[in-house]
This record gives sequence, C-alpha cells and structure tokens, in this order.
Amino acid sequence: MTMDSAPARHTGQGGTGPAAGTGTTSTSTAGAAGIGAGGTTAVRRSVTAIHPPRGPKADQARSAVRPKRVRRRDGVTPLLTADALAVVVTAAAVPGLELPVEAALPLAAVLAGLHARAGLYRPRLAPSALLELPALAGRGAVLWCAVAAVLAAAAPGEALSWGALLGAVCLQVVLACAGRGLVNQLRRRTRTRRPASALVVGPGAGASAVAAALHGRPEYGLLPVGLADTGAVADGAGGVPVLATHEDIRRAVIQNSVRHAVFTRPPEADERTASLVRLFHDHGCRLWLADAAGTAKVTGMRVAEPADQLWGYAVQPLLPRPARPLERYAKRAIDSLLASAALLAAAPVMGVCALAVRVSDGPGVIFRQERVGLYGRPFTLLKFRTLRADAHESATRWTVAGDCRMSPVGSFLRKSSLDELPQLWNVVRGDMSLVGPRPERPFFVAKFSSVHPGYEARHRMPVGITGLAQINGLRGDTSIEDRARFDNHYIDTWSLWQDLWILARTAASFFRFRLGGS
Repeated sequence: MTMDSAPARHTGQGGTGPAAGTGTTSTSTAGAAGIGAGGTTAVRRSVTAIHPPRGPKADQARSAVRPKRVRRRDGVTPLLTADALAVVVTAAAVPGLELPVEAALPLAAVLAGLHARAGLYRPRLAPSALLELPALAGRGAVLWCAVAAVLAAAAPGEALSWGALLGAVCLQVVLACAGRGLVNQLRRRTRTRRPASALVVGPGAGASAVAAALHGRPEYGLLPVGLADTGAVADGAGGVPVLATHEDIRRAVIQNSVRHAVFTRPPEADERTASLVRLFHDHGCRLWLADAAGTAKVTGMRVAEPADQLWGYAVQPLLPRPARPLERYAKRAIDSLLASAALLAAAPVMGVCALAVRVSDGPGVIFRQERVGLYGRPFTLLKFRTLRADAHESATRWTVAGDCRMSPVGSFLRKSSLDELPQLWNVVRGDMSLVGPRPERPFFVAKFSSVHPGYEARHRMPVGITGLAQINGLRGDTSIEDRARFDNHYIDTWSLWQDLWILARTAASFFRFRLGGS
C-alpha cells in the first residue's frame, strides 16, 4: 500500500500551457478563413461566430472528456474485405488446394494479423498499392508457405507442389494489390468530392506552406479551415487566419466539425503544442505529423515504412495507444479478484485498526472524502480516520503532517499506510483500481490542471491505490509536476505485467517498513 499523498510542493513549475475555458476571444476565429502561401491565392470563407458554452466556474474541476467515437470514411473495413477476398479466391482457384470458404476464412484472419503488424492498415493521405507490393508479397509468401507446411505434415499425399505454391503466392499478391488499388481509387474520389475540415498546427512559415499544399491539392481530402500558430508570437502574415488561443482552437474545432489536425512538428516539442493533443483527441480528430522543416533530410533519419507524403512533405499518423479492451477487462477482473481476497485476508487487521481508532479518537471510524476518478467523475473514497477532520478544511488543505489533532494511533496508521485498507472496497465497487494514478480532491484537481500541463490527462486511466509515482518515492509533499509525469508515462506504457510489477514493488516497500526499514 502507499500512503495517501498530501498535496505536493509546487516544485519545478515548468511552463503553464493555455488553459481551456479562458474566456478570451480572437478575431481570427470569427473572421474569414483563407489559406495562402507562396503563389497560392488566399480563399476567404465566412465563419459564423460561436458563443462559448456555459460551463462550470473556473475554480471547479473540469472533467476529462471521454473520447468521442467518430465514424471514419477511410476505415480499415474496405481493406480487410479486399484482403479477405484475395485469400478466399486464391484458396478456391489454385489447383490441388481448392479449400472451401469456411476453411479459407481463418487464413484471411491470419493474413490480416500479418498485415496489421506491418502497418498496412494504418491511415494514409497518399496510399499506393504498388508501394505496398513488397510487403504484400512477403506476407502472402509466409501465409501460403505455412499452409503448405501444415498440409505436408498432416497429409503427405496431398502436399502442395512447388508450382501450386508459387501460383498461390502470385495470385494472392495480384488480387490483394488490385483490390487495395480499387479501394484507394474510390477513397481518393470520395475525398476530392467531400473533403474533411482540418486545422494545421505549428509555428511560422512551415505551417502556412503545409496549409497551402492541402488547400491546393484536394486529392488529399483535407480542407484547412484555420492555422493554430503555436509560436511565441502569432504571425498572421500572408493572409493565413491564425487561431491564437486555446479557446479559439476549441471553438474552431466545434464550429467547423474539424476531424483532422496536421502538426508540423512533434506535439511534445513544446507545452503549448502538447496541450492541444488532448483537445483534438477529445473531439475525435485524427492527428498527423508533417515534416514541414525537412528534418529527415537534414538529420538523415529514415521515414517509417510504408512511406506516406503530403505534396512532398513526409507525413505519418500520430496513433494513440490501442485501447486493448480485452486487457482492460482482464485488469478489472484482476482488481476484483485480488481486492476481494485482500479484504478477506486483511479483515482481522482492519478490525484491530477500527477498534484502535474507536478507542483512541472516538466515534466515526471510517473517513469519507470526495475524490476525482476516471474521466473526472467524482466518487467517495474510504479511509480509516486519522484525525478529527473538518469537512471544509479537509477538502482544501494540502497536508496534515504534524497536525496537532492527529493521535499516535492516527500517526501510525498513516505512516504504515494501514489507513488505506478500506480503499480495497472502492476497488471492489469499481471506483478505483489497485494500480493507477492517485485520486485527488476536486479543489486541487482544478488548481493543478491550470498550473501543470498534463495533470488533467491523468484521468484517462482509473485511479489506483498505488502507482508508478508512489513506488518511485513521490508520496506526500513531493513535486506535482513529477508525479503527473510519472502517471502519464504509466498510462502511455500500460500493460498487465507493469501492474503486477508495481504491486510487487509496493508489497516489498510495505514489508520493508514492517521490518523497520525506510
């Protein structure tokens, strides 16, 4: 277990990115939206003013938004269908093989997995089946060689000849390439007729050049409706409409139904750019990174395969970490099982703790406090009472270390983390997880979210009793910025094995305390 952290010192202030809901308004969002750079003529589009939505006051915690599900016109279903048809037709047409459809479908699933591992289903602005031909041929050869090996082992008399194997590979590759080419052609026509609204995010002339390229080449299917300049000083030269503030960008996304955001440098390059990633993600936007500065040419870095480009600029999708719902369900099942077992095993200890609190400090053994959980939803956290708490003070006071109202029993419970044993019931109920970012009170969530970039993003994951920050010593009165960084790193690299590792580290630290260690 880890001790419930008192609010940390505000060490390492870092930068303060623009907070959402500042109430500031830029004339660029209500003005004309035109894109022009170089010799491209600026095109003006009238934009209707949009009023800021009514919401909670600035001093209240702003709930994290559950990412929206947006139906994509360029989803993977058409490509999966083309690949599956190629496998089915090949299995039925190759002499000596002639598999039925129900036997060919598992092969299509295997091939889809191979293609997914190779990135052949990733979104692209300029897809080309011919550029994917080597990857398609390699995975087709692996599939049919595996089929031939299985047939030779299971039924030696029906083994595929070398000619049949070569024919299967060639037919598979030709059909897959033709099918993907047809899908790409249909998508290109649809994009040209119905382009999606996009914002270009970046500083200076590089962002303007990318916006001009998108405006002049409709085949990419992205119509720029504004430029979010993340430089120190907004520059609106060249007729490019500039969205200067975080609130301007939010309004433009809502007003224009923006579905794509093209970054001209990595979002983590500065705090202001990084703060926009969450905004776009919450509104279901697809993110791209275009190399407007030609960094790959300067540094010699290779572009990831299969290559993609936007009018000569190297471009790649910025993909979020997969949701992995099966692993999330497994995490919840493990939480419920381990928390229930721990409650049963710790029942005698909890009984002793409750009795000690009752005798030492009087009635009211369990202390209840509102905390902020997944997606900013509040819940009631349970703990053993360690002092006579004032409800208002407990909601806004950062630390109780050295409080004169804390009895020796309360001090021992806090130092040993035994006061957190009732939180196992929060885990069983589903309010918390065993491992995750520590939950905080709404007052401090609102405060830290406005001061420390990335603090609000901690609520993408269920909060937990222990976490990566706690096992690294970030407990009690420690840096909020450091703790938020550890929490976000845990979320970005999350796995079931990492959860088990953190639980093992937590248990080891607890027993070290019991044996008199630090």
